Amino acid sequence: MTTEVAFDLGAWSAAHLDGVEHALERWVTADAPAGVDHGAPAELVEAMRYAVLDGGKRLRPLLVLAAWEAVNAETPMGELQDAALRAAPDEAALRAAPNEAALRAACAVELIHAYSLVHDDMPCMDNDVLRRGKPTVHVKFGEASALLAGDALQALAFELLTPDDEKMPTQRQARLCRLLARAAGSAGMAGGQAIDLASVGSTLTESQLRDMHRLKTGALLQASVMMGAACGDASTAAQAALNVYGAAIGLAFQVVDDILDVTADSATLGKTAGKDADQDKPTYVSLLGLERSAAHAQELLGQALAALAQSGLRNTQALQGLANMVVNRSC
Repeated sequence: MTTEVAFDLGAWSAAHLDGVEHALERWVTADAPAGVDHGAPAELVEAMRYAVLDGGKRLRPLLVLAAWEAVNAETPMGELQDAALRAAPDEAALRAAPNEAALRAACAVELIHAYSLVHDDMPCMDNDVLRRGKPTVHVKFGEASALLAGDALQALAFELLTPDDEKMPTQRQARLCRLLARAAGSAGMAGGQAIDLASVGSTLTESQLRDMHRLKTGALLQASVMMGAACGDASTAAQAALNVYGAAIGLAFQVVDDILDVTADSATLGKTAGKDADQDKPTYVSLLGLERSAAHAQELLGQALAALAQSGLRNTQALQGLANMVVNRSC
């Protein structure tokens, strides 16, 4: 008789976050790439590192790695190509370690997220002074440096997805770049931010609010899941289910964010609380109220978990855990 071991999301996250942090520390640097005479200006890199390192939930990288694991569990052992993984001492260790593509995708999506926060916090956008419990980048380094740091982080994200060696097939590089670019651009995050800025002082319908948040917040979270899947060989059915999961979690994250903006304080959030109401922005709470907003978040969680159950994938414990964390978090 075998006893099933309960999944420990905290331990799983800690192990993967350690790898992500070390990779970001290594890749966000002033060192010059091979064949280039000089590296990036030290002051610019300092602002970039300030924006990325030592802070944040790292939800997006974790979603990449969780989706990679779910897809990877379906891949026959003989088809795993990474030489470093083949050297792992056993199958469990091999499957737990992200390949080069998954780690690069996890870091790339976090760089895009970080760049978006740098720009969103600037006076021309949300004009915020606190992020991740410390002064925002433009407060510490000035507006011009913050603008350039965000631009450089965005560029570095795509550089990570296009390595100059044979560790990632070019077809996979192109797929990952397309997923990330679409999620970050006018049909995703940037488009949602434009709608958000134009909606200040307006009353949106629930449908309009949902569409705005699916772009502004949901698109990058959904892309994180799909980028993880793209680092493996997911079936068409599994990809479709993961897409539904990612969409539900992406929207649920923003619904809970709207709730926390009303119910939590700045110290807990690590950013200024109550700003949505102060700026007269349409939110789920302003439209539906706290109780209905909380219920909607639970409905979205149900949709996400149902999609995983229908995916045909066996190793979805991390994805399930992350979905529960998104909806039931307190900060």
